[in-house]
Amino acid sequence: MAKDYYEILGVERSATTEEIKKAFRRVARETHPDANPDDPHAESQFKLAAEAYEVLSNPERRQRYDRGDTVDLSDLFRGMGGIDDLLRSVFGDSGFFGGARPYRAPRGRDVLVRTRVTLKEAAFGTESLVEYEASSTCATCSGSGASPGTHPVTCPDCGGAGQVRMAQRSVFGTMMSVTTCPTCHGEGTLIPDPCPECSGTGARPEKVTVNVEILPGVSSGTRLRLTGRGESGGRGGQSGDLFVEVGVEDDPRFERHESDLVHRTSIGIAEAALGTRLEVPTIDGEPTSLEIPRGTQPGSTFTIGRLGMPHLGRRGRGDLIVVVDVSVPEVLDPEEEELLRRWAELRGERIDRPAST
Repeated sequence: MAKDYYEILGVERSATTEEIKKAFRRVARETHPDANPDDPHAESQFKLAAEAYEVLSNPERRQRYDRGDTVDLSDLFRGMGGIDDLLRSVFGDSGFFGGARPYRAPRGRDVLVRTRVTLKEAAFGTESLVEYEASSTCATCSGSGASPGTHPVTCPDCGGAGQVRMAQRSVFGTMMSVTTCPTCHGEGTLIPDPCPECSGTGARPEKVTVNVEILPGVSSGTRLRLTGRGESGGRGGQSGDLFVEVGVEDDPRFERHESDLVHRTSIGIAEAALGTRLEVPTIDGEPTSLEIPRGTQPGSTFTIGRLGMPHLGRRGRGDLIVVVDVSVPEVLDPEEEELLRRWAELRGERIDRPAST
C-alpha cells in the first residue's frame, strides 16, 4: 500500500508549503528517537515524517507523488548529509532541539525603596530623597571588568561568537549542533586581568541617593518607576529599574476616599436648629466658608466641589465632603437647663426628670 504522506504529517492535500513545514516541525519533535529513548517505533515514525516532508516540501517531487509516480529518496538517510541538511533547513543552525542563543549580558536586578509624604504633599506633589544600596557600574573599569590599562580579549575557542558547533552522534549518523561556548560561557570574551575593585564583574555595591518626583494625587501603595536606576547588570548588561513605593501619612482633619476628602465636624443644638456658618479646613491650606441651613440633622453631609485630592495622572480633583454631627451637652448650668425646659414646654416635649437643684 502506498504511503500517505499527507496523513503522516497530518495535513490536507491542499496544504501550503509553510503549513507542511510547520506540521513536520511538530511531528519531528514528537517522534525523534532522542526524545523517545524508550519507544522502539520512534525511529521508523521519524523516518516516515522526514520522508514525507522531503517529498511534499519539494514542488516537483510533490507533483510526481500526487500523480502516483515513484519518488526515489534512497540518499536521504545515508550518512550525515541528507538528514542533517534537512533538519538544518527546517530548524536552522541552532540544532534540532534549539541550540544556544546569542549571549546577552544579564539585566541588573530591580530595586524597591519606600518613602513617606504628608497628605498635602501627596495632593500637590513634592520631591523626596531616597537612599538605597545597589550594585552600580564600577568606576575603576567603567563596567568592562578588566583592570585599568587592559581590555577583555576575544575567546580563542569561539572566536568571539559565544557559540561553538559540536558533533553529536545520532541514530541517523553524526549531526552538528550549536551550543554555548564552555570557555567563555557565551560572552565571547575573556578577562585575563580582572579589575581589582569589582573582581571582573563590572559592578560594585555603593550607596545611591536619588531625588524622586512625587506626582500629585498619589495614594499609599502607589509605586513610581524610574527606568534604569536599579542595579547595574555589569559588563554591558542593562540596568534594572528603581521602584519607589509611596506611603501617605494620615491627616487628623481628613479621611481620604480615593480622590474625595471627608471632614467631620460638630455643631450645637441651637446651631443645627437655627442655622450657622462654619469655617472648614481644606487641603489647600486656606479654610473655606460653609453655610449650615436651619434644621440640619445629625449626620448631614455637605459637598464642596473640587476641593479634594487631584486625580492621579489626569485633570480635575475630587470633592471635600463635610459630615456634620449635632453635639448634645452632657452638663448644663441652671440657666441653660431652665431655657431648655421652657423650649421643651413650648414644643410639647415631655421631660420626665425633675429639675436639678
